[in-house]
Amino acid sequence: MKLRICGIRTIWDAVGDGEFFCPGCGGDRNYRRLTGRRRFAVIGVPVLRRGTVGPVVECAACRAHFDTEVLDHPTTTRFSAMLRDAVHTVALGVLAAGGTASRTVLEVAAAIVHDAGFDDCTEEQLCTVVEVLSADIGHGSAFDPTAEACGAALAIELHEALEPLSPHLAPAGRESILLQGARIALADGPYGQAEREVLATVGGALQLRAEDTARLLAAAARTPS
Repeated sequence: MKLRICGIRTIWDAVGDGEFFCPGCGGDRNYRRLTGRRRFAVIGVPVLRRGTVGPVVECAACRAHFDTEVLDHPTTTRFSAMLRDAVHTVALGVLAAGGTASRTVLEVAAAIVHDAGFDDCTEEQLCTVVEVLSADIGHGSAFDPTAEACGAALAIELHEALEPLSPHLAPAGRESILLQGARIALADGPYGQAEREVLATVGGALQLRAEDTARLLAAAARTPS
């Protein structure tokens, strides 16, 4: 075995910790956020400073180091919650635009929200939430020109729920969320103008091009339910 007389040694200091999605392990893991101090070492003894390195993220399981940008990616648990909330918000937006008088529409919306992860979602709960939202921020259709405050508030809700999720979804995943909203809107017949406006907002928040949103909505309208 060859003895190493001198070289650069890095001394790591932990400055934080948490949970992240580890690209190396392919799952949620604990991590430590580290900063390093580089030293020129002779026979393993640090003698001269050689600057700093990091910060880096160290996986507690595989011990691999990653750039801190890895923390921008949601954990599997967080991603599931974001996806569930996005589908729920889209359903509420479409229901607010098209109304909750149709039992068929409520059945479709409840089934979609249930499949997204809200196991206890019922038609009555969705109807109640839409009514509460309308009472809190205005009256009438969510995107009715006479109810601009209501429409603006729901548009903000859609953007807040969808924009953080969009970068972490493949194009097919973003299209799927839009098409779930389209299924709700089409459950009682062709799109209404307010429903089209909500779905256009959904497409924009999902970073879909306007022409792609229009194409997907047209295709959904031609597909038998």
